[in-house]
Amino acid sequence: MACVSFSPSWTLSCPPLRRCSSMFNSKQIPTLSVIFVRSHRGPAPAAAGLKRYWGTAMRELNLSKMIEKKVAEAMDVCNGEEGMRSDGCRVAWDEVEEVSSALADLRRRLADSAVDPLEPFCLQNPEDEECRIYEY
Repeated sequence: MACVSFSPSWTLSCPPLRRCSSMFNSKQIPTLSVIFVRSHRGPAPAAAGLKRYWGTAMRELNLSKMIEKKVAEAMDVCNGEEGMRSDGCRVAWDEVEEVSSALADLRRRLADSAVDPLEPFCLQNPEDEECRIYEY
């Protein structure tokens, strides 16, 4: 069962957003992920091949930071003068949903594929900064 809430007043069954760094070893790759949907499935899996390029890790980190930023903006808009039923509030939460789905899609592609999405690029450009490898 998942708990999803966009309400500024949190209930006991749906705690506020929290930061999670359990997916990576913090000594290897700095990360900050936002857990949006709380479920009993656990953290998102790393790449199936246990090989991860720096560019992929940074893309995930940037999407996570963007989600945090969009959530803060949406809460500000919804707590403003127009309130939670305004069109601006709906648009702000739609933006949060789109960025969240982009992060979920990236994690799904990492879990479903035996190779990192940057693998074809990095085979041709092994010296590129995005092609540094971190093994788990």
